[in-house]
Amino acid sequence: MSRKQILFNAFNMNCVGHINHGLWTHPRDRSIEFNSLEYWTDLARLLERGLFDGLFIADIAGVYDVYRQSVELTLREAIQLPVNDPLMLVSAMAGATRHLGFGVTASLSYEPPYLLARRLSTLDHLSRGRVGWNIVTGYLESAARALGLERQVEHDRRYDQADEYLEVLYKLWEGSWEDGAVLEDRAGRRYADPARVHKVEHHGEFYRVEGYHLCTPSPQRTPLLFQAGTSERGRRFAGRHAEGVFINGQQPQAVAEQVRQVRAEAVAAGRPADAVKLFMGLTVIVAPSAAEARDKHAEYLRHANPEAGLAHLSSSIGIDLDAYDLDEPIRYRKTNAIESVAKTFTAPGSGWTKRKLLEQHALGGRYPAIVGSPQQVADAIAEWVERTDLDGFNLTRTVTPESYADFIDLVVPELQDRGLYKTAYAEGSLREKLFAAGARLPASHPGAAWRALSRTDARARRA
Repeated sequence: MSRKQILFNAFNMNCVGHINHGLWTHPRDRSIEFNSLEYWTDLARLLERGLFDGLFIADIAGVYDVYRQSVELTLREAIQLPVNDPLMLVSAMAGATRHLGFGVTASLSYEPPYLLARRLSTLDHLSRGRVGWNIVTGYLESAARALGLERQVEHDRRYDQADEYLEVLYKLWEGSWEDGAVLEDRAGRRYADPARVHKVEHHGEFYRVEGYHLCTPSPQRTPLLFQAGTSERGRRFAGRHAEGVFINGQQPQAVAEQVRQVRAEAVAAGRPADAVKLFMGLTVIVAPSAAEARDKHAEYLRHANPEAGLAHLSSSIGIDLDAYDLDEPIRYRKTNAIESVAKTFTAPGSGWTKRKLLEQHALGGRYPAIVGSPQQVADAIAEWVERTDLDGFNLTRTVTPESYADFIDLVVPELQDRGLYKTAYAEGSLREKLFAAGARLPASHPGAAWRALSRTDARARRA
């Protein structure tokens, strides 16, 4: 078995129903308190007690209205609606913790890079370098319409736009302020050295930016970069930019191939294969004994809503699954939603039908579920890592915060005994904790080049 220490994020969303739909009805679930700041600070303290690497917060900008061409079920089951801004949570949770990282999702399709750069730098300052950005381009037609467009930009074209967006951000984060630009010289009345602060001038296909980054360099400058797309175009983007990639899968062989492909793309982009950490979505239901875990699983099933899971999946693949008979094969058609998910469930010969999807979504979500005693759960997690070369997992919530507390109290000690889980946090920023290297982008990352260019330009102007 592999002896590398496994990374864990809690996978959550600023809403009632995230992945495992329907479980908000469980009497011990607190997710309807999501509008309360205490709900989030309590969760952050719990996760830090369990030495979680981070809280990964998903987000969407639209609504799930593909299933039955309606939001009726979406509203009745709170399927990621309502959903609040994820970035607003970080300051309070960072103040309540010292080490926990925060991966926040923000779509680049609908926000100017100049303003997002400031928001993320601000959070990186306030958290002392514990912020990561989950880069998404969006996939919901409802979001595009809500933001004034007839339809969203075509899938691969969104990644072309994303490449340029990241270039603008690197110029702002890495190139606008040199190291040493901040003087804080009270006696000399010089807060910053004007010769070391540079205007970004970007005139590209998608963006025109002329201005100075509004923030001084934060501990990481560029926040840790996460990405979740595993389509062919998404993998190329990840290979160039991402430091953490979130993948999904049901079978170890398929997940191992995704891991291999992402690492190969990193190498093709001139980066080391281990420059990217791979995380898989996973649900864990654990109890002191296997029998108790099975009983808990059965209890959760009575509250879950598989049909709500299908409504979520319908928007993910852009196909109304309500239109299919129970045993009718799900047919592929080109959509502008999540390409990798659509191909998984609609590929010829895949055998997916509405009945099988309902069975898969018994807990309200489609992620693999491990049910068992602490020893059984630890065995299964270790086997996933051994067979796939994964670096870690994004753990979904079932009954919250119970599911995280159970994992922390029962599974973490078992993994620690096996040398597969840390026993203390490392010091430093989120990037330092995950990679045991510096706080800032490594030299092999394309974003780091803009730091050197800003110094070269400055020397040329001073010559």
